[in-house]
Amino acid sequence: MKNPLNYQMTEYDCGPTSMANAISFLFKREEISPDIPKYIMQYCMDAYNSKGEAYKSGTTYYAMDFLASWLNHFGKVRRFPIHCETITGDQVYIGQNSRITGCLQQKGVVVAKVMLGCGHYVLLTGIDGDYVDLFDPYFRQKPFNQKGITMIWDEPKVRNRRVHKDLMNSTGKGAYAFSRIDWRESVLLYNRNTRQTMDQIEYII
Repeated sequence: MKNPLNYQMTEYDCGPTSMANAISFLFKREEISPDIPKYIMQYCMDAYNSKGEAYKSGTTYYAMDFLASWLNHFGKVRRFPIHCETITGDQVYIGQNSRITGCLQQKGVVVAKVMLGCGHYVLLTGIDGDYVDLFDPYFRQKPFNQKGITMIWDEPKVRNRRVHKDLMNSTGKGAYAFSRIDWRESVLLYNRNTRQTMDQIEYII
C-alpha cells in the first residue's frame, strides 16, 4: 500500500521530509524497513544557523550526499531495490539531455533544492511537457500570484504543485527556482524494480 506524502513538522525539516516522501512514493509501505526513516532523520538536519543553534538551518548538501550513499549501501546489503545519485551545478536543470528529466521519465523521483524564500527541498514526482509535478512539504493554502504555479489538493500520494520548467530553471530567487548554478543540488532516486529503460520511454525532451 502507498501512503499519502507528508508535510514537514517544523520550519527546518523539509530535507528529511522530502527524502522520506521519496521512499514512500517509490515503495509500498510494507516494503520499507524501519531502518530507513530512522536514519533519514538521524543524518539530515545537520546545519547550524548564524547564532550557532543546531538544526535551525536545515540540511546541507553533505548530509544529502551521505544519505544517498547510505541508501545505496543499505540497498546492496539488505537487497532493497533502491538506487540514488547526487548531481550539482549545471547538471541541475530540466530540458533536453537533463538527468532530472531522464530520471522522472524512468519513473524515478528527485529531491531538489529550490528557492521558497530561502533554500528549500521539494520532491519532483513527474513531468508532462513543460510542467513538473512536485510535492512541496511546506503546507500552504494561499495560491501563488506567480504564473506557472498551480496548487493541487486532490492527489496526496503524488503531487501538490504543478510548476512550469522555466520557473524551475531560473537562476533567480523566485518560488521553486533552482537559482544560481553554483548553488544547485539534487538527489535522484529510483526503485530498481520499477525503473523504466530508455527503450520503454516514449519520448525524450
